[in-house]
Amino acid sequence: MMIVDLIDGDDFRNRLVALGIRIPDGACPETSARMALLKHAEVGVPGLQELVQELSQQTDIMLPSVRAALERFLLPALR
Repeated sequence: MMIVDLIDGDDFRNRLVALGIRIPDGACPETSARMALLKHAEVGVPGLQELVQELSQQTDIMLPSVRAALERFLLPALR
């Protein structure tokens, strides 16, 4: 049996924080995505587009709340 580590809200937030985006601890995926989009619109975020592309290929191992935030906020803005 193979165990897959799901991408949850904390993983999503941590990946965005690693790009230099300030997001409060415990932020939900929607808040994390909105803050990332805002920061990107204000000053740009190097690596954000690459991260979004990587994550968009992993939606099968992503919690629905993370997938919804990614698809609603980040994918449309970074295409």
